Amino acid sequence: MATRGARGFGQYGGAARALERVGDRWALLIVRDLLVGARRYGDLKAGLPRIPTNILSDRLKELQEAGVLRRVPSVRGGYELTELGRGLEPVVVALERWGWSLLGEPGDGETMSADSIAFALRAAFRPDAAASLPPTEYVLHVADEAAPVSVSAIVIGPTLDVAPVGPGALPQPRRSALEPVPQSVLELELAPGRLRALLAGEASVPSSFAGDSELLARFCATFRIDAGGPAPVMPATAVA
Repeated sequence: MATRGARGFGQYGGAARALERVGDRWALLIVRDLLVGARRYGDLKAGLPRIPTNILSDRLKELQEAGVLRRVPSVRGGYELTELGRGLEPVVVALERWGWSLLGEPGDGETMSADSIAFALRAAFRPDAAASLPPTEYVLHVADEAAPVSVSAIVIGPTLDVAPVGPGALPQPRRSALEPVPQSVLELELAPGRLRALLAGEASVPSSFAGDSELLARFCATFRIDAGGPAPVMPATAVA
């Protein structure tokens, strides 16, 4: 790709070229949501409620011209990442983990979308720990000032299949049909700040939790983001 962006940095280097393609405001958050799965324009707008519609349209056009994403014929008005775009996954995962250590309590008007929760779980996933644990499905219901959002994470050995679920969720291919089918299901209802504390290892059993403490311990062993710690390498068989 020899073309130069109109607002290029005048630098011949990988970081400069990458930022010319995906360094504009909102671009990497669009990539983050598309790493969870194909999304319609309306899904992306709902997941990023503060992005102006003209900026979303511009970013989608720019990312498409850069070869990062493409239209999805099978999803009306949908977009998905290209192979080039999916190559950004380790970059965005590293940013998610680095940024997680900077989070405090949610600020006024700050929300979590189902896609952002799903991606946080992918960043927190520890395949080495999961490999020694029984197959389990975790269903998280995260409530904030807006409507609650739900995410299902199916863990089978060192693989993770995570996707938004419930009303409004765009259907995605799941690997839950693979053997062995999880026999254990843990459901958690959490506020965003409590989810952050749980993934960071700062919280124990939520005060509202009345379920199986062994399953909760399994969740905490499977999903963890250490402040400033290196991101674990996700095996090639893990999907979302």
